[in-house]
Amino acid sequence: MPHPLGNRPSKVIAVHLNFPSRARERGRIPARPSYFLKPPSSLAGAGDPLVRPAGCELMTFEGEIALVIGRTARHVPPADAWEHVGWVTAANDAGVHDLRYADRGSNLRSKGSDGFTPVGPRLIGARTLDPRGLRVRTWVNGEPVQDDTSDALLFPFADLVADLSRLVTLEPGDVILTGTPAGASVASPGDTVEVEVTAGSQSTGRLHNTVVEADRALPDWGAMPRVDEAVRADAWGPAYRPKPALDATLEEALRGLSTATLSSQLRKRGLQHMSIDGVHPAGGDVTMVGTAHTLRYLPLREDLFTAHGGGMNAQKRAVEELRPGQVLVMDARRDTTAGTIGDILALRAARRGAAGVVTDGGLRDSATVAGLDVPVFHGGAHPAVLGRRHVPWDTGLPISCGGALVQPGDVLVGDADGVVVIPPDLVGDLVEDAVEQEAQERFITERVAAGEPIDGLYPLGPRWREAYETWRRDGR
Repeated sequence: MPHPLGNRPSKVIAVHLNFPSRARERGRIPARPSYFLKPPSSLAGAGDPLVRPAGCELMTFEGEIALVIGRTARHVPPADAWEHVGWVTAANDAGVHDLRYADRGSNLRSKGSDGFTPVGPRLIGARTLDPRGLRVRTWVNGEPVQDDTSDALLFPFADLVADLSRLVTLEPGDVILTGTPAGASVASPGDTVEVEVTAGSQSTGRLHNTVVEADRALPDWGAMPRVDEAVRADAWGPAYRPKPALDATLEEALRGLSTATLSSQLRKRGLQHMSIDGVHPAGGDVTMVGTAHTLRYLPLREDLFTAHGGGMNAQKRAVEELRPGQVLVMDARRDTTAGTIGDILALRAARRGAAGVVTDGGLRDSATVAGLDVPVFHGGAHPAVLGRRHVPWDTGLPISCGGALVQPGDVLVGDADGVVVIPPDLVGDLVEDAVEQEAQERFITERVAAGEPIDGLYPLGPRWREAYETWRRDGR
């Protein structure tokens, strides 16, 4: 079905974040609106298919209120801006997260494909409604998934028009997609997405579009679809149920092994620098097993702290990025003279399902953190905030923590002796050998307790091998 705009507009402008409910999902509240462009060729109407490109898995929907410009707007103040809006309608700001990496920021290929901006089916005249009284709802296969109103937007509609018109001439027919509320997620082939905007008794009708699989392969002379667990989590939103960060069987086995044994096995494999030195648990008898999510601090520079230390900085982003089973590992250059995490962020990490926190810097609120349901290993307690020594800089890259190189995805195990880092590809064989080592050590301990001398017994020598094998067969 043709879209209801008539002639093709000169541009389609989309707002990144505007509904408070969506901002809370994303874990950040922008101080100013930000935008991206969608090609007019992405416009579609009710009933048109949403074609998911071959090789993609993350076709997303975002129900939105679309503004259609009625009068040219250039240098328009907010008080007059609504007069330049001609109509409102429903829109679906669709996209594929599989290609977001290729045009990060512009969203050209991920959001701009043909048919990725359905609008309609009907327009409501702007002069007949209160812009604060609109309601947008979305359904997937008849089930409600989004429902919000325009009365508490971060950036009211008139402010968007005025802001854009400072530098960009908005022409009649141009479309502004004003942001999506909480609940945007992934739709699969066969799913039907419906969006409706209402203004009191007036309605746009339901904009309905069904996701279909492309019938031709995506040529490989450009960027190809690429996803990982972080991309999936971003696309699905709160509905995402990630795979365990570590195989459950291996995780259980690692929980039964000491860091001393694991360190010994790493040394046998030529890995001499796999312990995170100088850290100890905030609580008492704790065991930690998980995969690394990294955060790097740089030394304090006062002129850079405002830009990098305020708002949703790298420290807070790192916490909000945590997935169940991950360990937040921080590089603080072994400087313990300021805190690198405190009770509130440690609690948030626990609520995010973190398997633990490791910092070679200082820990604030150490007594409270010790009582939280998440293991925290640190270099020392300190009352000062991080701004005394550190600038939170970036996340998700290799770091140094306590003298050990830690990469995202490395396996970390911690106990009363400290924390060791295990390369993921070694875990299976290392666990098998570590289990055998600890069995031998239990046998040796029993013999020493019974009065046997250690010569030829520790380490286990040929004279004791047969007795050990019998002991093992007996299930010891």
